Amino acid sequence: MRLISFRHANAARIGAVVEGGILDLTTRSPSGWNSLREAIAAKALPELAAMAKASKPDLKFEEVELQPVLPDPAKILCIGLNYKSHVGEMGRELPTSPSVFSRFTDTLVAPGGDMVRPRASIAFDFEGELAVVIGERCRHVPRASALSFVAGYTCFVDGSVRDFQKHSTTAGKNFPATGPLGPWLVTADTLPDPQSLELTTRLNGKVVQHDTTDHMIFDVGAIIEYLSTVTTLDPGDVIATGTPDGVGAGRKPPLWMTAGDRIEVEISGIGTLLANVVDE
Repeated sequence: MRLISFRHANAARIGAVVEGGILDLTTRSPSGWNSLREAIAAKALPELAAMAKASKPDLKFEEVELQPVLPDPAKILCIGLNYKSHVGEMGRELPTSPSVFSRFTDTLVAPGGDMVRPRASIAFDFEGELAVVIGERCRHVPRASALSFVAGYTCFVDGSVRDFQKHSTTAGKNFPATGPLGPWLVTADTLPDPQSLELTTRLNGKVVQHDTTDHMIFDVGAIIEYLSTVTTLDPGDVIATGTPDGVGAGRKPPLWMTAGDRIEVEISGIGTLLANVVDE
């Protein structure tokens, strides 16, 4: 099942992507869920899946305003340096535990939306990533059972302002509208193995990153185990799992995104996330 967040008729709604368009799950559900985070927290995914079997869509994509697939996560937790190839291109040492930083909610960008290059820098970089959405409140989760706490998966662009990141990871990762998330949430029941996916990032149609998720240093289970030791994970929390090599900062000369560029992250089994780069 593929779930989206969108706005229609001046209201927030959630839907399922079906052939020919969108099923409006907010209007179809007796519970009237208009927040995917709230629906996940209420363990309503089976209810939504049953409704998603309807044969005809209610809306076309051009009739709605797409939102980041989780517009309002309580936490956005990101893992840095999680592919050996990326560690090498950045001249860093292999980590012995996950390197964690967080993002603010206002960094999120809708699928097809505008990714904003800040006026304070030209060093605006791309990082294509697999993102995990937590499905159940949890703490101290063993790696072996960690995937049972996952609601689903989506694509993410970790837009990085590299000169600010040199003196502060928090600063370099938290300029507004630098983190596209989507295009939809693929539920975990239809994507059982997050370590068997192919990730491709394209800048203006040219492949700039390509790898498979089995090359993560810390797999999804290990990441959840670590993060749930540090903090309580809540339904709808987003975890970005790191990027492979090919980022702009690792190239000579560097390859920075500029206004007019188009960035795409495609992950097998999920789909393709698109965003347009604009100047602040």
